[in-house]
Amino acid sequence: MSIEKVRMFLEEKNYDGILLRRRNNFSWVTGGNTNYIVQTMEAGVADWIITPEKAYLVTSKMEERRIVEEECRGLSFPFEVLSVDWYTPVDGLIEEVTSNKRMATDMNYSDWDVVDEELSHYRSVLTEGEQERYRNLCQKAAKAVEETCRELEPGQTENEIEAHLASKVLSSGMSIQVLLVATDERIYRYRHPIPTEKKLERHAMLVLCAEEGGLVANVTRLVYFGELPEELRRNSASVAKIDSVMNAATRVGVTAGDVIVAGVNEYANQGFPDDWKLLHQGGLTGYNSREFLANPETTNQVVVNQAYAWNPSLPGVKSEDTILLTEEGIEFMTHTGEWVYQEVEVDGVTFVRPAVLER
Repeated sequence: MSIEKVRMFLEEKNYDGILLRRRNNFSWVTGGNTNYIVQTMEAGVADWIITPEKAYLVTSKMEERRIVEEECRGLSFPFEVLSVDWYTPVDGLIEEVTSNKRMATDMNYSDWDVVDEELSHYRSVLTEGEQERYRNLCQKAAKAVEETCRELEPGQTENEIEAHLASKVLSSGMSIQVLLVATDERIYRYRHPIPTEKKLERHAMLVLCAEEGGLVANVTRLVYFGELPEELRRNSASVAKIDSVMNAATRVGVTAGDVIVAGVNEYANQGFPDDWKLLHQGGLTGYNSREFLANPETTNQVVVNQAYAWNPSLPGVKSEDTILLTEEGIEFMTHTGEWVYQEVEVDGVTFVRPAVLER
């Protein structure tokens, strides 16, 4: 259970308790439930205070009934509810149960240590139950993107394409952390393109980070109307090779920086030595779209049962899927088997990577 991991953290770091306010940590502790009203805020409307002996749910009376009945029903650990009227700060409740304790927190509160980065080492190692939830989410997210790519039409604006994809995401019970759409020349000009009123002519890129139960699926797909230009076909093959090299390098015991270095070297091999600098290359994922963005100096070690999302890009193309590092190796959780693919061999292993859909 995640609460046991939290208590393990408290013991190992010698804290008397921790205040958890971030949405992803609420989902982590409750096994996939949520505590937010405003989707654009990191904090929710209900907090956890966890000590080695007890757990307290801290919220307002306005939110208490729904949070307790819908988000905390059936939890496997006992907890005490502390609540005040909506117009009264909850700080007094927090102080009542934390006075004279050495406390940590996942976001700024009082003068307590902010330890969310350290907590990510515990949060990112996924249990079997979390892995199963993650697989289901990744399949839903990838299918939503791929279906949209098969359904969009020239003449639609990027905003209309965004709305089409968003309707699939929201109706499937997911929420949106990131949704990017670029068409035609904007794919070449901007590696992080938000949708605009630009109309699709031939070429579209869709990027989605979809959240459900705190976990985040990351996926990119591209579509082209007509015969794919030779340059774009070459770039698609090159970015798939870079992506495959990075995924092959994601092994237990290496650092995330080692993976980036392998990718940087392959960028050079493919004739694009500086393109890795034009967009972050991804990193550890799970209860954040990225727990951290890896660079060549990153020292975080890769651990079994962690999820990663690498996202190399070249002119006109990008390759991104969410992977799980299992005891047996890499599992591409956003691979649906319903797309167009290209095979890439790295050190005798064949990787099946997404190609550009030609329509």
